[in-house]
Amino acid sequence: MKTIALAATLLGLALAAPAAAQNVQKLGTPGGRILTTAVVKPGATTVYLSGNLASPIDPAKPTEFGDTKTQTISILKKIKALLQAQGMDMKDIVRMDAYLTAAPGMDGKMDFAGFNAGFAEFFGTAENPTTTTRTTMQVAALAGPNFTVELTVIAAK
Repeated sequence: MKTIALAATLLGLALAAPAAAQNVQKLGTPGGRILTTAVVKPGATTVYLSGNLASPIDPAKPTEFGDTKTQTISILKKIKALLQAQGMDMKDIVRMDAYLTAAPGMDGKMDFAGFNAGFAEFFGTAENPTTTTRTTMQVAALAGPNFTVELTVIAAK
């Protein structure tokens, strides 16, 4: 009888836990900008988003996308909308790959600080206290000459 009661209690606790907590485990240094590990368990819904680029700052100027921070924010807004269309949100991102090109005025280097500033507006915030695993790399070029950032993400819950 005690075994049945214990099993029922454990089952109740498992059902009471949020689905995301059951399917995704995020590990990292408390307060760190990125995670060290994200574990996606069987049964999770996983969404893969292709590389996304910034939208023009002004539709009347279709080749102007802004600096690295501006482009990062533009892309993350797109990603947020794409995830919401799938019933997910930024907190569900478990993996991000960031491709940055040399930024104007940066002596051939990527603007890592600008990218991180844009990233920080979406991760580790009151709205989204979580973060994600991430790789950031500098590449020679992206799909157009004025792009400095492209992001791909994987989300799971």
